[in-house]
Amino acid sequence: MVRRQNVARYLLRRLNSGGRGTRVEIHPLNQSQVPRPRQRVVEYRSLNIRQWDALVRAWTDGNDAALDDAWVQQLVDLGSQWGRYEYVTNVGFAA
Repeated sequence: MVRRQNVARYLLRRLNSGGRGTRVEIHPLNQSQVPRPRQRVVEYRSLNIRQWDALVRAWTDGNDAALDDAWVQQLVDLGSQWGRYEYVTNVGFAA
């Protein structure tokens, strides 16, 4: 928890990037354990997140519910497919 607090300010400044934000790649859940007829084709997507404040705050506090809410608020920018990316394997960014 202390490490998160120490990193949060630096990370937030890098991710917000002076209002330009940071592009993230969103990789869908691994569906290899799902029976073949129930698997969905969900490609990876990229998204530019300009305001990371709520995400980083929730991560720093270890508040999973707030992190989930903040993530869903960002996904709305994906349009009608946002629900496909509500649950993801990982989110990668270069900061």
